[in-house]
Amino acid sequence: MNLPVYEITYNDESAASERLDVFVASALEDLTRSGVQKLIKSGKITVNGIVEKANYPLRSGDVVSVRIPPPEPTDIIAEDIPLDVVYEDSDLIVINKARGMTVHPAPGHGSGTLVNAVLGRCEELSGVGGVERPGIVHRLDKDTSGLLVVAKTDKAHLGLAEQIQNRSAHRSYYALIWGAPKFEEAEVDAPIGRHPKDRQKMAVITETERYTSREAVTHLHVIERFTGFALLEATLQTGRTHQIRVHVSFIGLPVVGDPVYCASKRSIPDSYSRKEQEELRRLIEEVGGQALHAHRLEFAHPLTGKPMSFECPMPPEMAMLVDWLRRHPV
Repeated sequence: MNLPVYEITYNDESAASERLDVFVASALEDLTRSGVQKLIKSGKITVNGIVEKANYPLRSGDVVSVRIPPPEPTDIIAEDIPLDVVYEDSDLIVINKARGMTVHPAPGHGSGTLVNAVLGRCEELSGVGGVERPGIVHRLDKDTSGLLVVAKTDKAHLGLAEQIQNRSAHRSYYALIWGAPKFEEAEVDAPIGRHPKDRQKMAVITETERYTSREAVTHLHVIERFTGFALLEATLQTGRTHQIRVHVSFIGLPVVGDPVYCASKRSIPDSYSRKEQEELRRLIEEVGGQALHAHRLEFAHPLTGKPMSFECPMPPEMAMLVDWLRRHPV
């Protein structure tokens, strides 16, 4: 059987000792590292045509080939769950994910996920992400709303994953943050890895020789300023777990409503009246999580090459909070 092949050239002069399994798991963003290691052991991943071990240290110029096996039957149940579909064709589907919806099944979330909903709408999804994550090219946190592309075919999945890896696909977010940025434009270039003490969290890793981390770059632009708050556009250059939330928290401007990366409970400025403070607290609570929304998604169609660009407004609860801040300058 001729399996679809994904090829990528490793070009990183600054980190020429990156492990093969780590690199492939990053290039195919939603293929787990354990899944990559299984493909390596079965000979479906080669370097310059040679089967290497998972810990093989890549060198700049190495050509990594990944042969994707046919999808395994999935036990995920298709469910009739409403979806806000922005675009759909025979290769992919673009969805405006609702806040509170988990992207794929995981322990404690076996149903009601976006994958359950998409399977209820589409007969087949790509198998690149494995049986637990069919079609998923990139992810959004449960309480982050916005645009997400799902691949229906392996060829579409590989083409989209390549664009994310080579940074030709673009993902931008609205982020309402606490504080007053001292910039109009900024780049946060700080590596992210698993938190050394809390394995449920991610963190900026400064001791890169001691802890595992990966390059992470976020571009920030101030859209609008309010008293004690600001609305940013955050554009991903890389796609690490919780990247925007970790980066803005790292620079002291955490996302409003973030239950994980807002280190301490923030106080609403005293310049607001007591009544206004109560209204503002209520509106923040009604957002139901972090005030973060993936509002723009751009990529080339993986089969036709046609440029695709999508935008969607922030959800009503977040829009109401921003509008309130706009109407209450102090």
